[in-house]
Amino acid sequence: MARTKGFDPDAAVDAAMELFWANGYAGTTPQQLVDAMGIGRGSLYNAFESKHALFERALRRYHEANTARLFAILDGPGTARARLHAALDMVITAARTDERRRGCLMTNTAVEFADRDEPVSDFVRATFDRQEAAFRAVIEEGRRSGEIPADRDAAALATFFLTTTNGIQVLAKVDPDPARLAALAETAMRAL
Repeated sequence: MARTKGFDPDAAVDAAMELFWANGYAGTTPQQLVDAMGIGRGSLYNAFESKHALFERALRRYHEANTARLFAILDGPGTARARLHAALDMVITAARTDERRRGCLMTNTAVEFADRDEPVSDFVRATFDRQEAAFRAVIEEGRRSGEIPADRDAAALATFFLTTTNGIQVLAKVDPDPARLAALAETAMRAL
């Protein structure tokens, strides 16, 4: 008869995600993980194979929760301009209300890993590519509807919005001034 796990793997991944998000990959020790997850070290390695494999699962969990919120706004109802503004507002609100000033786990991971870890870098790059494609789809929709001038480069604007949302999260880690973050969003909207 197979033994059942004595812990909830989803809750454990959530706890690990929070720890990696707060401390980064290198700044998180296996002992911190087992303490936060409420499991033994043997369970950590038996269930997740390695710290790195657990990090990859935590990164996917973050992606599922946070990227889904962005896509829900960009794919939702309203004008193209309203959805783009709502996406910026969501990022600003998340950055301002995070008392621990963690920023974005994807952005933090991109900075921490750069191109030193191909699977992680590929995952982050694919996430950014999907976000950029979602921004581009909304911008192109706005061009077709006349909300955004047809001469605007949709690809360049999509990259600009991706960079702006990531930049807001980085800036908010050191300076979450609401007026400064709102000014960034307004500048992005004027670029349309």
